[in-house]
Amino acid sequence: MDEKTHVLIVEDETRIARFLQMELEHEGFTAEIEGNGTRAYERIIQENFDIILLDVMLPGMDGIEICRRVRTVSNVPIIMLTARDAVEDRVEGLDIGADDYITKPFAVPELIARVRNALRRRDISTDDASDRLTVKNLIMFLSRYEVQVDGETVALTKREYDLLEYLLRNKRTVLTRDQILQEVWGFDYTGETNVVDVYIRYLRAKLDDRFHKKYIYTVRGVGYVVRD
Repeated sequence: MDEKTHVLIVEDETRIARFLQMELEHEGFTAEIEGNGTRAYERIIQENFDIILLDVMLPGMDGIEICRRVRTVSNVPIIMLTARDAVEDRVEGLDIGADDYITKPFAVPELIARVRNALRRRDISTDDASDRLTVKNLIMFLSRYEVQVDGETVALTKREYDLLEYLLRNKRTVLTRDQILQEVWGFDYTGETNVVDVYIRYLRAKLDDRFHKKYIYTVRGVGYVVRD
């Protein structure tokens, strides 16, 4: 498992970050470094990491805020790394969703053990990932019939929801207007032929325009696609 485990080290002290990267790679992990909190948050929600080692004091966005935001869209294991040792700091980190908390200075074997333990807990978690569809910072909770962006619920009509669900289930696949019409509206639909374009505009107004991020792409002459 470790050879394929992808770790993001979010640490602005270069010496510490590179040391951790070296030790993790020695143990068979793949490790990347990000020293800016804002960039780290963007990478966490857009890329596929198996576990995050997250310092608290960071430029751009602190680790507490990163953890709070990430927890609205992802259950990726997070271990907080910090020089703070006050009980209230540890409690705050755990309360907002961190899986573990380790105070600097720490022994590398202990950190590696905590990483492995967090990954084991993830693997046996009862959380059903099949209940969620995601793209970037958007998450659709199928059992709750709910869509959130950065933790904020987006109100959609049933048709808008069904259209978005179809696009998400076929993420990175270009769908023609006919395919969308047949799957979302049904084979017997006899209304306006541009209804797909109209509802795409509705979704873009509620998602792309509102949150200033592109989710739905137009493939000229073909149709639409959702991609990261």
